[in-house]
Amino acid sequence: MISREPTLERLAIAKQLLLEPFGLDETHLSKALAEIRAHRVDDADLYFQYTRAEGWSLEEGIVKTGSFSIDQGVGVRAVSGEKTAFAYSDDISLESLLDAARTVRTISGLGGGARVKAASRKVAASRSLYPGLDPIATMDSTAKVRLLEKVEQLARARDPRVVQVMAGLAGEYDVVLVARADGTLAADVRPLVRLSVTVIAEQNGRREVGSGGGGGRFGLAYFDDAIIDGYVTDAVKAALTNLESRPAPAGELTVVLGPGWPGVLLHEAIGHGLEGDFNRKGSSAFSGRIGQRVAAKGVTVLDDGTLADRRGSLNVDDEGHASQRNVLIEDGILKGYIQDSMNARLMGVAPTGNGRRESYAHVPMPRMTNTYMLGGDKSPEEIVASIKKGLYATNFGGGQVDITSGKFVFSASEAFWVENGKIQYPVKGATLVGNGPDALTRVSMIGNDMRLDSGVGTCGKEGQSVPVGVGQPTLRIDGMTVGGTA
Repeated sequence: MISREPTLERLAIAKQLLLEPFGLDETHLSKALAEIRAHRVDDADLYFQYTRAEGWSLEEGIVKTGSFSIDQGVGVRAVSGEKTAFAYSDDISLESLLDAARTVRTISGLGGGARVKAASRKVAASRSLYPGLDPIATMDSTAKVRLLEKVEQLARARDPRVVQVMAGLAGEYDVVLVARADGTLAADVRPLVRLSVTVIAEQNGRREVGSGGGGGRFGLAYFDDAIIDGYVTDAVKAALTNLESRPAPAGELTVVLGPGWPGVLLHEAIGHGLEGDFNRKGSSAFSGRIGQRVAAKGVTVLDDGTLADRRGSLNVDDEGHASQRNVLIEDGILKGYIQDSMNARLMGVAPTGNGRRESYAHVPMPRMTNTYMLGGDKSPEEIVASIKKGLYATNFGGGQVDITSGKFVFSASEAFWVENGKIQYPVKGATLVGNGPDALTRVSMIGNDMRLDSGVGTCGKEGQSVPVGVGQPTLRIDGMTVGGTA
């Protein structure tokens, strides 16, 4: 539910951390925004941020690194047409705020000196998707070290072939305050935690790696024995599977993608192409295709920032808009793009709650939150059994996409060769090569096992990284190009 009440609570926390220690209040924010609006601009905002982050890593049985940092600052932006002027400072003071405001207002060449009526104060509506706690404080240092040691002991006890274990624990407490030119005030308090485990297994002189982990927007108590055991099982199983792997075949093959994290292919191959900036500029393979069929029947893709506790979710985006559940493709038909304020205004549509930035030192742009495909009606067993000769890919490493052409390349970190509906053996070195819009039209079976990833995704765009989520059911895609090593 969207309401103004949670925003008022978060505003109080944000003011306490970001305004009061520096002698600032709402009147100073209004003054800075009026300074920008004295020149004619289409939009302007102030983005204050306080981030406390901590990280621990264990290797060879000992905690080798521990880090703790506090970062705070303000970003000041003015937008006129397609032009953006941006300044930021890690010095939060009235002087630096006004300096930044004067710097960015020069974006408009229409001269200054105009009298500007102060915009009336409006509190933005927002969601309540996660607790407003500081996750770093939810567990003491001794317990954090014990948690990492437990991960290592579990992994080594799982199989004698496990020769090395690396584990990491990270926590972040992020408080943001957004003040917009129209008088809107918004705030968010964002916890984020992640536990990761990587194992190396050795057999007959051959070494292979496997990884597991997850997290989300909650405290460290989430990582109970059952969750930890699941992460360790995933990592050890992946490493042991790869010890038995053979070189992957190459050619045009039927490919079945497993549920959950393999949705990263959907994120890269399709999601980026549906971001508003690429489509406004006409540089996406999906530009100008709203209302057209872009995927097989049954394919419905969402970008949903409203899922409780998820890594990619937001109560409000980094421009102060409440997050939304956006249907991008419905039953194969392109329905819309994901938008920030500027691209939405220039395209004559409403923002979709996808204006995101890495930090106060970065400008917002349209970015994904949690991007996933809805499930279908086939069992995963039925889908795998339908493969005459092909690849069953259950996990992926890295990938990349060319937005303009839609071409992507992905490396499978865990995959199996299938013949006559039966899994034969694991394969290594398989890369999937294709074209995002084309691959969507080749989806021939959709599983009933839609799953989101465990909470590990980070998305990069134009040098900015933000946490995201992905998901999908088991999918069969016909006639995909597989690059192999056999």
